[in-house]
Amino acid sequence: MPGLVNCPAVTHRAIDRFDLEKIGRCWSTRNTSVGSHRLDASSKPSLLSFLAEIPDPRSRHGRQHSVSAVLGLVCCAVLCGARSYDAIGQWAGDQEIAFMHRLGFTRRPPKSGGVRKVLIALSRTALEGALTRWAETLLRRPLRAGEEAPQACALDGKTARGSFDGLNKAVHLLSLLAHESGLTVAQAEVPHGGIDKTNEHKAALRLLQGLVLEGRLITGDAMFCQRDLSRQVVQARGHYLWFVKENQPTLLADIRAALAPSAEGAFSPSAAADLA
Repeated sequence: MPGLVNCPAVTHRAIDRFDLEKIGRCWSTRNTSVGSHRLDASSKPSLLSFLAEIPDPRSRHGRQHSVSAVLGLVCCAVLCGARSYDAIGQWAGDQEIAFMHRLGFTRRPPKSGGVRKVLIALSRTALEGALTRWAETLLRRPLRAGEEAPQACALDGKTARGSFDGLNKAVHLLSLLAHESGLTVAQAEVPHGGIDKTNEHKAALRLLQGLVLEGRLITGDAMFCQRDLSRQVVQARGHYLWFVKENQPTLLADIRAALAPSAEGAFSPSAAADLA
């Protein structure tokens, strides 16, 4: 299915990014704690351990997979571009069995129908609570409602290490990363991105489409300083902060002229003496 990232190097990076396989591990420190979970300075919280706290809505009879494994599978599939139940099931079927074991599966993962049943029956409140506790432990502070400062997220393109196999080109990914936590908010493959980096601009338009940008500050380097991308962020009630370089010479000249001190307003010792 177009848009899905099935490269083993990429999918294993997704699970390592969230330390998903460390189920049930205790995170302890002397001074830092959020709720019942404790975190030391050298560790990251396991998302699976928080997902395991969610009550399983299914009957014990005929249950084949843990709810944390199913939800961990959904998280990884969505991070790799799956946007439907069928896409999640297809993505799961394409992965190596060792990868599924790391998520907590002891047999073949469920197909799209099984994933759909779990998500429909799941308590939304319980899921949001588990994700909130995980984020609070990761950030080492409680999440405060109504924060005035926008949440900064950076657009950044990287070539996935180990994705070049001699026949196919290396996978180049564009990610939207949260500044504070370092977590990946969204990710998409850039067509021919490893060869022509200008494709990241067009990929950013697709990546940000449909995301909630209200209350977020999107940052990026000079290649993202484009009118259509800036307009898309503003129309979604977000904010942007781009580098301006020589690729936008007129804008760069206007900014320099606007920020340059005028001859009348330039500071001088004599002017300061007159004010005194």
